Amino acid sequence: MTGVVRFRQMIREQRRQQGGRLALAAGAGAIVTVASVLLLGLSGWFITGAALAGVAGGAAIGAFNYLLPSAAIRFLAIARTGARYIERVSGHAAALKALARLRPALFDGLAAGPPARARALSSGEASARMIQDVDAVQTLFVRLSTPWAAGTGGIAAVALAGLAGPMVAAAAAAGILLSVLGALLIGRRAADPAGRRVQIATGRFKDRFSALQAAAPELRAYGLEAWAVEQIAAEARTLDRRTIDAAAAAGWMTAWQGAVTGATVVGVVLLSRAAPLPLVALAALAAVTGIEAAAALVASFRQSGAATEAVERLGDLLDDPAPETGALPAGGTISLTGPDLILTAGARLAVTGPSGAGKTTLIERLMALRTPVAGEIALGGVDLATADARAVRAHFAYAAQDIRLLAGTVRDNLALARADAPETELWAALETADLAGRVRALPAGLDTALGDNGERLSGGERRRLGLARACLRPAAWLVLDEPTEGLDAATEARVLARLDARLAATGQGLILVSHRPAPVALCDQIIAVTGLAVDGRVVMKPAAARAAA
Repeated sequence: MTGVVRFRQMIREQRRQQGGRLALAAGAGAIVTVASVLLLGLSGWFITGAALAGVAGGAAIGAFNYLLPSAAIRFLAIARTGARYIERVSGHAAALKALARLRPALFDGLAAGPPARARALSSGEASARMIQDVDAVQTLFVRLSTPWAAGTGGIAAVALAGLAGPMVAAAAAAGILLSVLGALLIGRRAADPAGRRVQIATGRFKDRFSALQAAAPELRAYGLEAWAVEQIAAEARTLDRRTIDAAAAAGWMTAWQGAVTGATVVGVVLLSRAAPLPLVALAALAAVTGIEAAAALVASFRQSGAATEAVERLGDLLDDPAPETGALPAGGTISLTGPDLILTAGARLAVTGPSGAGKTTLIERLMALRTPVAGEIALGGVDLATADARAVRAHFAYAAQDIRLLAGTVRDNLALARADAPETELWAALETADLAGRVRALPAGLDTALGDNGERLSGGERRRLGLARACLRPAAWLVLDEPTEGLDAATEARVLARLDARLAATGQGLILVSHRPAPVALCDQIIAVTGLAVDGRVVMKPAAARAAA
């Protein structure tokens, strides 16, 4: 089963779950169009009839019943307004509730899928898919009411036009049908491809913008601001062209609607020459409102291409679900094939080696953040190449070398590791990272906003906040990648001393990547990574262990 098929199944499931709201929206939409057709048709008849009665003289005016038509017009106006409100609220509520479930499901599928797929997505492209593409999908819910509205509106329009004669009704029906078919053809030929290209161009624009924004300090340092602006402007121009193409396609559809409306009105008037003038007005206005009712269906044609492209782009994030292998044994004994090393609960391992040798690759494979190589690493006696990624990740708390922070508060960033942690444990984790004093000095303490990617903190403070976050996660193994890089000697000594005390108190195991001697001294076992073998395995060998204290 492809990811697109899976995603379409997810959409169908959400349609079933939101069936009540969608049915209410469809019913209300039908009432809106029928009321609109009757309102305009009756208004035309009433105005024309009243005018003719006035021309005919006082006797005709006295005989003309204006109370019932005026009461019906007021009723239809109120009914249309109320039904429109119900349609909008119900339809958009269904769409928003569905999207609120689809976004987490997509993120869940991405996280559970092959690591290579998630790593291939830049932050900008991921943002475009999870925000813009998901937003485009909402039209698949909102527009479900349009066929019902267009159909009932068309039937009501043809029925009213039929009061002036069967040929008049046939002309009105032909006009409505012709407007829909022509718009459908224009949509397939122009609007659909244009909508698809807009979605793709938006993703590329956000991807480029995000990449250059992340490199903003370097761009300023090298005086490349103008070059960066031109790069973004080039993508923006492409997006603008695609948007203009989509607008042009929509314009052609609108022009077609206008031309068909004019031709239909002329035909209806000519065919109803023998009918009374009030019925002629009623028939002409009914035909106009019938085509307007179909315009909602035409609008959905304009959005079809963008929605289809969004579904395909989002489906690319999903794969067949991996088979459940069940929970791994508690404690998670780690076996490394290369150095024939077995790490039991509470062990401390340092991973050393030259830059680029594969140290980070090794620990990311260990945590199923990269695709494991068969026979390289086992956890709890299970080869990671066959283990469920989520079951593997549950054994580890991780502070990466490149710390990523939310554009939120200190508390928000700590909550990523453990949302229900009491405040005392938040402060204890900050103490371990030698960051508690700095956070207390912030204007709002734990509730201080840190800015985009923690811009209010220095590089060393961001790294220590990442360490505090990892310390909050209740996992068997704490994995740290260059945890003291960029710290001065005194701060490094305090952090390592507190980390040593914490590990001794909790019995948590430690896997640490570093080329600095002080962090390595925390560990009782050391391996050296020397590179990658031809088959992709990380080449490891035992190194001298720390001397006993």
